[in-house]
Amino acid sequence: MLEILTAEALSPVRHGFFTRKGGASSGIFRGLNCGPGSTDLSEVVAINRARVAAAMEVEPDHLVSINQVHSANVVHVTGPLPERPRADAMVTATPGLALAILTADCQPVLLADAEAGVIGAAHAGWRGARDGVLEATIDAMEALGAERERIVAVIGPTISQSAYEVGPEFLEGFLDEDRDNARFFAQGKGDKALFDLPAFGLHRLRSAGVGHAEWTRHCTYADPERFFSYRRTTHAGEADYGRLVSVIRL
Repeated sequence: MLEILTAEALSPVRHGFFTRKGGASSGIFRGLNCGPGSTDLSEVVAINRARVAAAMEVEPDHLVSINQVHSANVVHVTGPLPERPRADAMVTATPGLALAILTADCQPVLLADAEAGVIGAAHAGWRGARDGVLEATIDAMEALGAERERIVAVIGPTISQSAYEVGPEFLEGFLDEDRDNARFFAQGKGDKALFDLPAFGLHRLRSAGVGHAEWTRHCTYADPERFFSYRRTTHAGEADYGRLVSVIRL
């Protein structure tokens, strides 16, 4: 049985933040691993993705994903993609297409202007968020007829501040861009700091002028039964990790 988290704010647009439950993968990928870039068996990943497509009531080739590279690049999708372009966000106004973002600690962000019939999906890790992927997604939605004041944006399961320890160079990079970014950091052990990625994402979305932005408040690191986590895998010394999928469709 698949577990699908939803946000009332995105209603009536069909969407879901899928947990790892209900998949066909085993071992360290146990559950719903939807990452073709993982070392999981490709045929098993295809089964998992087909289950997600069925849950979203689209054909598997209409579950569209991209080759995520921590950029601010956005793709306008009008149909199934024969190859996955290097980008970190998608927008569409085409009914019957499901935009799928893969994450394992980074922010999956689903966006919709239901009145205009325009949706977006973004992969926003610290680099993409800092480099403007969320603002670029909003701009691309506006180009399709959305109005930013009507856009609802929801951040799904992501790593929370208590689990996101970073070094002084990371902190300095954010402070060099904007000294006010200090508010997204708390003191960690020694010279380490704790970064609040979802708060930073919400700040970027709200500063861009969206009508509503929220986080589901699920931490990927803290709940291994429900979520994959790159950082948790690294701390455990595991060889690889699964990828969660978050989907939105018209």
